Amino acid sequence: MREIIFDTETTGLDNRADRIIEIGGIELFNHFPTGNTIHIFINPGDQKVHPDALAVHGITDEFLKDKKPFADVAEQILTFFGDAKWIAHNATFDMGFINAEFARIGLPPILPERVLDTLSMARRKHPMGPNSLDALCRRYGIDNSHRTKHGALLDSELLAEVYIEMIGGRQAALGLGMAGKSNQAARGEAGMEDDVVIAAVLERPRPIAPRLSQSEEQAHEALVAKLGEKSVWAKYANLD
Repeated sequence: MREIIFDTETTGLDNRADRIIEIGGIELFNHFPTGNTIHIFINPGDQKVHPDALAVHGITDEFLKDKKPFADVAEQILTFFGDAKWIAHNATFDMGFINAEFARIGLPPILPERVLDTLSMARRKHPMGPNSLDALCRRYGIDNSHRTKHGALLDSELLAEVYIEMIGGRQAALGLGMAGKSNQAARGEAGMEDDVVIAAVLERPRPIAPRLSQSEEQAHEALVAKLGEKSVWAKYANLD
């Protein structure tokens, strides 16, 4: 299962007028980073970076002058994402900008069923919050000390670690499935969402030998005898 953890930086907050100026993303396969990434700075045309946005990400109009417009990188973005799920923190914001950019160049939107919002996940998992990316990094012990400014690729890398922890930690990425089935097939048959991790219960080829000594077993039998016939232990003994 392919997933792309991504983030955008923009000239401001209004996707009707403001534009995407940076997109970064990393590829996960079965919840493991593959090492494939995308990172593009984008020329917003006549739209200038709002001072409040500049204070957040530090990307200046001057820096963006020689970058390609969105129309020239849209195909590169779509090729990288392919049929993967789009995963972002506060995805409503990012997808609002993504789909607005696609609409400007006549491309169809990314449908909601292809999008996963980790902010919504975090609010369900930690209803008392806080659930910002920085707060979740602190909660899960993820080092974000190098994050002095927002950056699309850096934030994607941090979010990938947070996402893996939210779905069950590193053990969730081992790709375990139901008795010989892939995770994806098992999810489909069980009617589960993609962000639900399925763990298999495996039987040992040979049972583990008892660790009780003979004297300990005899002491236990003597204790059960004192408890009487109506004790719970006596009922278990009768099952043998």
